[in-house]
Amino acid sequence: MFFRLIATLSVLWAAPAAAQSVLPGTFDPAIPTLEAVVGFPTGEEIVSVGETMRYFDALAAAAPDRMQITQYAESWQGRPLVYGVISSAENMARIDEIRAQTARLASGRLSAAERQRLSSELPPVTWLAYGVHGNEISSTDAALSLAYHLLASEGDEQVDRILRETIVVIDPVQNPDGRERFVHDFYSELGLEPWGDRFTAEHDLPWPSGRVNHYMFDMNRDWFAATQPETQGRVAAVRAWNPVVLADVHEMGGDQTYFFPPAADPFNPNFLQSQKDKQEVLGLAMAAEFDRRGIPYFTREIFDAFYPGFGDSWPTLNGAIAMTFEQGSARGLLYDRSDGTVLTYPETVRNQFLSTLVTADTVARNPEYFLSGLADRRASAVSEGARGGDYVLDLADGRWTGEQLARRLAQQGIEVRKVDGPASLCGRPYPDGAIVVESAQGAGRLVKTLFDVETPLPAAFLAEQEERRARGLDFQLYDVTAWSVPLMSGLGVARCEANGGRLVDVAEPIPAAVSGTPIFGWAVPWDDTGQARLVTLALREGLEARATDTAFTAQGQRFGRGTTIFSAGMNTPEQLQRLRALAEEVGAEMVGLASGWVDDGPNLGSGAFQRLSAPKVAMVWGEGTSPLSAGALRFVLEQRLGVPVAPIRTRTVSRADLDLYDVMIVPNGTGKSDIGDGGLAALKGFAERGGVLVGVGSSLLMLADEEDGVLPLVRETALGEAASGEAEGEAAEAKVIESEAEYRAAIRDPDALPEFEPGALLNTVADPESLLTAGYREGPVVLANGNLVFSPLSADEGTNVLRYADADDLVASGHVFPENQRQMAYKPYMVAAPEGRGMVIGFVHDPSTRGYLNGLDMLLANSVLLAPSRVR
Repeated sequence: MFFRLIATLSVLWAAPAAAQSVLPGTFDPAIPTLEAVVGFPTGEEIVSVGETMRYFDALAAAAPDRMQITQYAESWQGRPLVYGVISSAENMARIDEIRAQTARLASGRLSAAERQRLSSELPPVTWLAYGVHGNEISSTDAALSLAYHLLASEGDEQVDRILRETIVVIDPVQNPDGRERFVHDFYSELGLEPWGDRFTAEHDLPWPSGRVNHYMFDMNRDWFAATQPETQGRVAAVRAWNPVVLADVHEMGGDQTYFFPPAADPFNPNFLQSQKDKQEVLGLAMAAEFDRRGIPYFTREIFDAFYPGFGDSWPTLNGAIAMTFEQGSARGLLYDRSDGTVLTYPETVRNQFLSTLVTADTVARNPEYFLSGLADRRASAVSEGARGGDYVLDLADGRWTGEQLARRLAQQGIEVRKVDGPASLCGRPYPDGAIVVESAQGAGRLVKTLFDVETPLPAAFLAEQEERRARGLDFQLYDVTAWSVPLMSGLGVARCEANGGRLVDVAEPIPAAVSGTPIFGWAVPWDDTGQARLVTLALREGLEARATDTAFTAQGQRFGRGTTIFSAGMNTPEQLQRLRALAEEVGAEMVGLASGWVDDGPNLGSGAFQRLSAPKVAMVWGEGTSPLSAGALRFVLEQRLGVPVAPIRTRTVSRADLDLYDVMIVPNGTGKSDIGDGGLAALKGFAERGGVLVGVGSSLLMLADEEDGVLPLVRETALGEAASGEAEGEAAEAKVIESEAEYRAAIRDPDALPEFEPGALLNTVADPESLLTAGYREGPVVLANGNLVFSPLSADEGTNVLRYADADDLVASGHVFPENQRQMAYKPYMVAAPEGRGMVIGFVHDPSTRGYLNGLDMLLANSVLLAPSRVR
């Protein structure tokens, strides 16, 4: 770094100036300090990703008998993600054997005697993971200091015990792209000295902040979805090592102190009491260390462990003891707290160092206690799963999606089998085969959590929350209440003993399904993400295609709306050969048509078939838009559907040439204040001239603006009495209030919005005539969170493409407040309305959320691939 801030910060750093470790002690001079490698001591500056890798390499080079580095992934921007394995020379000499034997122990299929023997002989693995959010900066510096402390300490009984009794894995930076963005932006704003004022530029960094990765995903929500390469590598690495304890080290708001376990309620009901007990053991050990040093902390108050995609809940469901640590963040080098104190960066690094050192030491003091616990939990998952039956996914509901899901699960260490069709399972036929996810496996509790339609919130927690709501207080839940993978993927699931099939290998490609003789050409059925991806890639390579808005039957097979025809008359033999090669690469389905004659429906030369072209898609991008929405939309379009997206910053929408594009997407969060009157006018003109304008989430409030909007939507307030409307000075009608409920109704804001839903999966009903529902036999399950509710469009205004089901059938999974359930029934989830020569499409909630709503991919494909063919 080009700033040297020793004079400013040295007085704030508790450790001796020459030390690399937070703690004093005697250190081996052969082990290099951070200062010797990158030019400054721990805590004086914020280490970059490059500096982190250089220092990790230097430590491993200095102590090759006690530290090994493995690259487990590469970020979107090409940065390596690595972990370092640290232990005694004796343990490291047989590290491969230890890992293999630990995997045997964690299989869940050993006898009790064998589990006991291995638990007494093997050193357990402690996994310390730092910086999954790139702007949570102190954790990475603490990771480097801890690695130095473990390797360089001499005559330290605690360190000797950790190295002798355990294997420590340090993952120093889980989000290198986000961290590099933060460090670059921070030092771009830093001047002669750092400022603690939270409103200075160094604390107010530009969109999208360093929290997220390249595609702007919050990777602390991505563990089971595993959409990002960083997560995919990490979950595979964690499963390969089977840690007994995993600490996920975070930061939170700078006015807070330090949070460590136990976690807050609610816990996922598939956690075991033994895991909660061991969280308490670890928390008490940290409390003792923090008490001794007078460091304030808190537990149990904020961070629950219900959602399975967190960095603590996913490993816990795999049998580990996993925890979230949260340090109040300086978000820089100094932070002026609201209570008048100053938080310094060295303090934050110290606290992260201490919590993770104590974690490693607690395991080292109780190695068999932690290792036997992991083994027993994995074994009980096998025995409990054997009583419940397997989960069977019908590939007829989405062959490519099911195949892709099977590989994503296998990558996480979950045993998945494929039964080729036609087959009979669970007392019913599976003509296209099935994916079978076994319950009787070590990861059985994770499988149950992901595949059960409902993971219920604890009754006591719900009762407490309803009591809070009755008193006008917020509902206390940190994340969504539903995530059933079959529902989100649009796949039917049954449960039975499904014997047979073969294990799915992560590396095996999805097989293509190519049939028929393409004398006339190829038909690509429009019913799955893989099909849409094939069409996109072919269009981008210049092939000619036409898609239908009406189903037809040919050669005895029914082809639904959206089916795309690549005819021999419009494409060269070489192009059709390339199409087949693309189908093999994608794993898509194609049917060769011997003739253009159809048995039923429109002939292939009918006006029901419209020419498709490779869509040119732009997206509003930057300040004001939700990074999570913009990133997830772009990810699904680019990485799953193969559609490139051109980002246009909010401040330049008004002067950009939008007519270069076919589709313009406005992510959640975008408001009129972000793009200005000129920007909204530009979007309206784009649609009027024949463009497809797609609004998502709260951006619909801008697009439905009463004066300047393009979408005739009206937002609803909460259910309840309308405002009284008495004129100023008039007396209100006298009322008798006889209950607490009546009192609450009397003081209720008549303009209040519906209560904010944390997130649930809801059933929808599809308009069967709309091309935007092509590929769906019935309405898909959608995710709804927040408090946006709109009245339906009238028939003269547009189309309610997808509406919510009736109140009794609305909730597919999760918790919805009763009044919201009644109000949301029959209201729109997706709408479309004409605007001049173009079309405006609105999604009330984001269909791309977290990239895990695979069953909604076709809604986006219809919006960007099919819709433009019906306007311009």
